[in-house]
Amino acid sequence: MDKKLVIIPTYNEKENIENIIRTVFSINNSDILIVEDNSPDGTAAIVSKLMQEFPERLFMEQRKGKLGLGTAYIHGFKWALERNYDFIFEMDADFSHDPHDLDRLYAACSEEGADLAIGSRYCNGVNVLNWPMSRLLMSYYGSAYVRFILGIPVRDTTAGFKCYKADTLRAIDFSKIHHVGYGFQIEMKFTVWKLKFRIKEVSIVFRDRTLGTSKMNKGIFKEAIFGVIGLKWRSFFRKWNRIA
Repeated sequence: MDKKLVIIPTYNEKENIENIIRTVFSINNSDILIVEDNSPDGTAAIVSKLMQEFPERLFMEQRKGKLGLGTAYIHGFKWALERNYDFIFEMDADFSHDPHDLDRLYAACSEEGADLAIGSRYCNGVNVLNWPMSRLLMSYYGSAYVRFILGIPVRDTTAGFKCYKADTLRAIDFSKIHHVGYGFQIEMKFTVWKLKFRIKEVSIVFRDRTLGTSKMNKGIFKEAIFGVIGLKWRSFFRKWNRIA
């Protein structure tokens, strides 16, 4: 049986964290790693209590502060590879990603040959619920802009719901990943593509959070979009070789 891990970064997610953990465990046989960035709202205490209920399935790595989405995931990737997981997922804590779709992402990698499966909002129309039109347009046309600049054949370039084969992550030199915010999602997809791995988009419905506070703002989005130019520029001077 394949060994699977869902990585969920958290910062102030006390309203969602118990429900998302219980929901994932109720419908999926993956383990869960919470990468917790010292939330002042008590998120870590909730996870610690649940770890007693789900020993050997629920894990937590606590960091000293809010160090960025990208570094949280890289921390989780390294943790997973050290423990020989076969498939590693990225997922938000706020139910914007439907846990029922984990199996569909897994199937894209385990049965359909993808090295990276992306839960895509835009590969089959626009499947986003409860976003204001301004945010939807910013996200949709932002992805189109990234696709144009980088030449990457991915419709949802900023998507954060993904499944990697472990060998895909082993081939990436994480020291060369520069973005730590939401631009990290773009850079990882671009890196996987440049290393000639197979990418498949799986259509999902994305629902905006109903509890807690969104971490997205215009500054974060601009950092991701303007960082694309630097990412493209650096790509001209880099040799794209797999390290494993």
